[in-house]
Amino acid sequence: MILTWLYVPGDRPDVVVKALRAGADAVIVDLEDAVSASRKEYARAATAELLGSPHQVPVHVRVNALDSPWGGADLTALARLDGLAGLRLPKISAPEQISGVAERTGGVALYALIESALGVERAYEIARAHPALRGLSLGEADLRADLGVTAEAGLDWPRSRLVVAARAAGLPPPAQSVFPDIRDLEALAASCARGRALGFLGRAAIHPRQLPVIERAYLPGPEEVTAAEEIVAAARRTPGAVALLDGRFVDPAMLAGAERVVALARRGVPVPS
Repeated sequence: MILTWLYVPGDRPDVVVKALRAGADAVIVDLEDAVSASRKEYARAATAELLGSPHQVPVHVRVNALDSPWGGADLTALARLDGLAGLRLPKISAPEQISGVAERTGGVALYALIESALGVERAYEIARAHPALRGLSLGEADLRADLGVTAEAGLDWPRSRLVVAARAAGLPPPAQSVFPDIRDLEALAASCARGRALGFLGRAAIHPRQLPVIERAYLPGPEEVTAAEEIVAAARRTPGAVALLDGRFVDPAMLAGAERVVALARRGVPVPS
């Protein structure tokens, strides 16, 4: 179960090695925004060497945009390496992009980054494009620019749209986009709390100091876990409708929610079906 994803630039293999020991649930080697045009080929070669064998921490790679001069070469170099856990595809706006990459990469787990108004509108179509697609996420910096959004609240609808599209397509809840200020951990925690309320699960980070804040924000608190365990225990004791001491009735939806909380507390989140 992945709650924390740590981005690291692909042209800094020494930093990638450190990131693998930083405590993230997964590492994302970035060949796109974090790497200048003059270092794209070096970053690709260094990443391919890194992924020649598996690592204890899953390693994903954000390749360059499919219509860029480097995207196709990224896919060719990386898709069949033993150490690759998944490919993250930026600037996806059509389901055909996913199916095309899936045919080319032979079953590698794919993740679509939605970064435009058109991509948001087509989120459900993209989510159902191919069985190789394992998740969606927002690229919020590009999306802000595309929409002209100037305040955090302006992204609430696209965020909810992505959560609903992923759930409707049977995909796991999306992880939140990165929080750009690595010093303001209090604001990061507040943003994570908002993301959790909207239905996200976990978050990408750009610095190791953000990881424990994200994990704490997304793991349920003691009172929440206790309440969920009471619901699960009551349902197991008595088949059918169950009334709790506080007067609430436990229906299937409430039980399913409680089971998710308990599983999350145990770091074993089930994928929604």
